[in-house]
Order: sequence, then structure tokens, then C-alpha cells
Amino acid sequence: MEEVFAAIDGKTRVCGLLGNPVEHTVSPAIHNALARACNVNMAYLPFLVDKGRLLEAVQGAYALNMLGMNVTVPYKKDVIPFLCETDPLAAAVGSVNTLVRVSGGFKGYNTDMSGLYRAMGEDQVFLEGENVILLGAGGVGRAVAYLCAMKGAACVYLLNRDADKACRVAQEVNQKSARDCVRGMGLDGWRRLPKSCGRFLCIQATSVGLYPHSEQSPIEDPDFYERIHTGYDLIYRPAQTKFMRLTKEAKGRCYNGLKMLVYQGVEAFELWNGLTVEKEVAARIYEMLSTKAV
Repeated sequence: MEEVFAAIDGKTRVCGLLGNPVEHTVSPAIHNALARACNVNMAYLPFLVDKGRLLEAVQGAYALNMLGMNVTVPYKKDVIPFLCETDPLAAAVGSVNTLVRVSGGFKGYNTDMSGLYRAMGEDQVFLEGENVILLGAGGVGRAVAYLCAMKGAACVYLLNRDADKACRVAQEVNQKSARDCVRGMGLDGWRRLPKSCGRFLCIQATSVGLYPHSEQSPIEDPDFYERIHTGYDLIYRPAQTKFMRLTKEAKGRCYNGLKMLVYQGVEAFELWNGLTVEKEVAARIYEMLSTKAV
């Protein structure tokens, strides 16, 4: 604890997290470690924002000369009207998780998606030309579908409990990306996927399997996992979800969302401080988090 705050002085810039709840967050561990590793005089804290007080929180952060903020649930969409400007990616997916201080207020970015893309690249998992099964058509699923479309995925099969919602999201993503590569269907749609596609990259973007319900998976049928060559679960707690275990049992590669969590933080830190974090630094922080309960 003394090591984290030893360098705080009158020149320390403050960043933080706006959300509700925030008690579970590991973002302070990520950002304060980044600040130490990069020799940046910055401190990062979580801020609980009560319902209906988000505008006050954003205005207060600016008035207090905060360098930047992260935004988590339930405010990633709600914060957008309170910003001076929104990055095109964040505007397209309708979700902001990073605020960068500019003249007169904050500019909103989505480093969740850029962090996911960077993390996948580190794991040698690529979207270009890939046939993708995407589980979940909520806010995260919609953002991932857009990322897949913009990064050149051949086809994205968007599976969701509510098939109509999946179709609506697919149509929206196709329009925004100026492509026609996303197909919406119910969760059982995997049974109708063309055999000619072989095995798929599958991205798990629902909350099913999130701790403490770690013995659940969006699709339980073992035959589904025979269609997957790589499973990427955006959940990082627990470190191995049932989705991942079933993927492994079917001889597929699998990854959790911890590296995405690290890289979305790295990208936010880079935006706030105008620097590039070395790959070795990000790797050390990932290792630090992976060896402790997060």
C-alpha cells in the first residue's frame, strides 16, 4: 500500500472509474501498476455513482481537473450525451468506457473493443477472414459483432436466446459497417451452420458462466463444441468457465477475458498519458493478475 501512494504529491493527476457497483473492480490494480512501471505521476481510484447522478459525476470530474475516467456498468451508454465528443468506434457501438480530458469536457472512447482485438492478436487469434460464432446480442455482443465486421471476419453467426433481437442487432451492425456479414439466429442456430465452414472461432459475450454461476454455459450440448477450433470467453472470473472447459474437452483452444481486461486498461492509460506501454509491461501486469484471484 505504501508503494502505491508514496509518490503522490501536488503534481499527481487523478483518474478513476465511474460505475455502480465498483467495489469488485481490479482497474485500480491495473492503472496504479501501469503508472509505477511507466514512471507516470498518476493515481487511480474507483468512484461509486448513484443512479441519476452521472452528469454531476462527469462535470465534477472535469471541475476537479481529473485527467481521465473509465466508465463501467450501468453507464457505458448513458454517459454519451454528457460528452464533448465521441470517437467513431464508440459512437458506432453505442458504448463508451474511457473518457479523455479535452477542452471543455471529455471525449469518449471504447477501449473494450480495441483492447479485445489487441488481446486476441497477442493470443494469435485473428478475425480477418474468419467464420465466427458470437454468443450474445446484448451491449457487449453488439460491440463485438461490429468489431468482427470492421476487422474483416468472413461471416458472423450471432446466436442469442431471443432470435428476433439477434436479427435486429445483425441488421444494425451490417448497416453501420456497410457490410452484410452478420447473421442473427436463436441459440440453436448452430445446428444449421454450413458444414463447409469447418470449425469456427467462437466468442462468448454473455454473462452466463460469470462467478458464482460458473457451472453454466450458454450452450450445453457437447456437439456444439465439436464445431469450435478456438473459444474466447470474455468472462475473466472464474479463470476457467464451463464454456472454456467444454471447448478444451472438444480439443479446441480457449482463452478467458483477463487479457482483454488488461489491454482495455492499457489503451485507456495510453490515451490519458500520450504514451505507448511496452508489451513487456502489459505482460507483467497480466501475469500479476493471473496469479491472484481477480
